Parts: sequence; C-alpha cells; structure tokens
Amino acid sequence: MRIIADLHIHSRYSRATSKDMFLDVLSLWARFKGINLLGTGDFTHPAHFAAIEEKLEPAGNGLFALKADGVDPVRFMLTAEVSNIYSQGGRTRKVHNLIFAPSIEAVKKMNSAFARLGNINSDGRPIFGFSSLDLLKIVLDASPDAMLVPAHAWTPWFSIFGSKSGFDSIEECFGDYSKHIYAVETGLSSDPQMNWRLSCLDGITLISNSDAHSPSKLGREANVFDCDLDYFEITRIIKEKDKKKFLFTIEFFPEEGKYHYDGHRACGVLLSPEETIRSGKACAVCGKDVTVGVMSRVMELADRPAGRLPDTAIPARHIIPLEEILAESLDCGVNSVKVKREYKRLVAETSKFDMLLDMDESDLVRLAGEKVASAVMKTRNEDVAITPGFDGEFGKVRIFGNKEVIAPRGPSQIGLF
Repeated sequence: MRIIADLHIHSRYSRATSKDMFLDVLSLWARFKGINLLGTGDFTHPAHFAAIEEKLEPAGNGLFALKADGVDPVRFMLTAEVSNIYSQGGRTRKVHNLIFAPSIEAVKKMNSAFARLGNINSDGRPIFGFSSLDLLKIVLDASPDAMLVPAHAWTPWFSIFGSKSGFDSIEECFGDYSKHIYAVETGLSSDPQMNWRLSCLDGITLISNSDAHSPSKLGREANVFDCDLDYFEITRIIKEKDKKKFLFTIEFFPEEGKYHYDGHRACGVLLSPEETIRSGKACAVCGKDVTVGVMSRVMELADRPAGRLPDTAIPARHIIPLEEILAESLDCGVNSVKVKREYKRLVAETSKFDMLLDMDESDLVRLAGEKVASAVMKTRNEDVAITPGFDGEFGKVRIFGNKEVIAPRGPSQIGLF
C-alpha cells in the first residue's frame, strides 16, 4: 500500500497559525490532497491534547482515526514540535525538535514531565530551557518506541545545523544519545540532494514534512512509504532506512524556501554563498551582518561536491504547489477566486498528488487543459526557474515566460534514479 505521510503540522494553538487547524478540517484537506497519514501536531498543548482525546480513537498499530467516521481513510500519528533554547559550549542554542509517540499513555507521560519543567499552555510549540539531549531522554523514558527528529535541520535561527544557533554535528548536540537519532527533517529550504553532500548523514534517514500552519499548506512536503498504516512499521522503516519501503520524499524546490540563500530582507539584498564570502557577510546597504542561509551552511559543513549520490540515498521528487501552478497557468493571483474555483474542481475529480506525481499527460490535458498539463510536466522535469528565497522571504518560481532574468535551477537530479 502506498502511503503519503505528512508528519509535521501545527494546531490552532500554535502562534501564527490558522484558526481552521481542527482535526476534522485537517482530515478533510488531507483527503483532498491525497494524504493518508497526518501528524496531529501540538500534542503538548492541553487544549489540543483534549481535542485529540475527544475527536480521535485508536485505529490499531499505534495510529488514530476520527471517531464515528468509518469512511474516512485518513489516519493520524501523535506528533508535536518543541523549541529548546539553552546554553551549551559557551553559546546559546536554539533547536526545534519533532516528536513521534505511539500511544496516548506515552504522550501523557511526556506532557506530565514537560508541565513540571516549563510552560505548555501558552503555545502549541512550547519553549523549554533544557537541552535537546534532555528532551530526548524524556521522550525515550515515556516510551522506547517514541522518536525524536531534529526539525527543519538547516533553518538559520532554530535548528540543529542552523547558522545562527545550531551545532556542527548530531554528536555535538546529543552526545552519547546520538545513536537514538535516526532521522532529520530537511525543511523547506533544503532538500536531500543538498544533505547528501555530508557523509556524516549517510546513515541518517532524511524525511520531509509540510510544517503546515494552515490547512491549505498540508503536503507541500511529505514522505511516501510502501507499507501498511502502522506506527511501528513506519518508524521501523525510518530507523532502518529501508529503501524498499521508503519510496521517496516529496520536496519543495529548496530555492523557494524562505532561507535558501543569504541576504538582508530589510535592504533588499540577496546574496549567493560565493557573494556572501566576498562581502565578509556584511550587507552592502547598511553594513550589518546578513542572515546566512541554508545553502551557505550546507557548503560550510559539506565534505562532498554537489551531485554525489550516496549508496544509501532515498529518492526525492520536487513539486510546485498546485495553487501556484494554477496561478501561473491562469495568469492570476494564487489567492484569486479563479484559482480557488479551479483548485476545488480538480481535487473533486482526483487528488492533488495524483495530478502532480502520477497522472499521464494525456489525462492531465483532459482534466485540466493543455497549459496546466504542460506546467505539471515541466515541473516533473524540473524545467523551472527560481529567484531564491532569503532572510525570511519565499523564493519566486517561474514555469513559463521570461526565465532569463531569474536564476535557473541546476542540473536535474531525476537521472540519478
């Protein structure tokens, strides 16, 4: 069974999230998009955990389903994200970590410990003053089947490898407990190809999730497995990096991520890694330090050239969100009524992922018209151009039109597989 899993999302109780992030609304959007397994997000927050207990029931094998809805194929995994801000090695560290839990009982044990050590009421993604290592100990003490995964591992401000407050290795962060870190989340501004440049990650599974703050953002990144809907089987696949069962990840084009390149948004300064080195990391307009993005940080820690394919690599496929494809094909805004109407029509006929990943071009033409079909096929072939994102501003993608003024992507990785 092919499963599309998005395991990192948030609830309405996290800051800067949509008020529509209810479990039943999320399940409906997951069906529209073709997602089979969704993280609950924010199980640390008392109000959201109460909703989890009220709305969900065990579906067997460590997963959950909406109560009294036998036709709903979507399953939920108990998940949360935690922000750890602490001092280690003479520096302030800020690391976001993702937690997977196999049972309500395990979550209750974690939440009891968290409530003694910090405030779990103010934000769906709580901030704790203890280390990532101490967090991992709490997670494993609650259940040996629980998992901790460093979230969006390269984001400058809040991640394990971030340029502003992260570490240079998993071992530096977790010490002797590094053996319990089986995966890292690549985040929107990096993709597996970038992470393959670090030989120290060859034994680590790279997962991708949306980190959605609104229902429409579900599935902008995801994981594709060939297995049953089973928490223990999915975590086994991740822990063992089982290439037969972990088919591929679904990726944002990393250039579109908010922190791919370097720069200073307030001054409109965008820099490639090479330009940052030449500038001494200083903004040419105001002289302040620029925000060093993901590409520069990867290059700093990499011990391989770009394009190297490790033997252990799990494939990755890049997509552009369907709404963005429709906006460019229809020549109107992504939030326009025209795009919303066409999006609803299409997902009523099929799922978003069926269109973006699987559907033949002839079927795409019949369903959506020649221009949308052409845009989907160009995206599959990575025939797009992107102005990279930087310092908190998303990159800008072009599928059609004048690409000469926009930086094209590098050679496609499709041939590697």
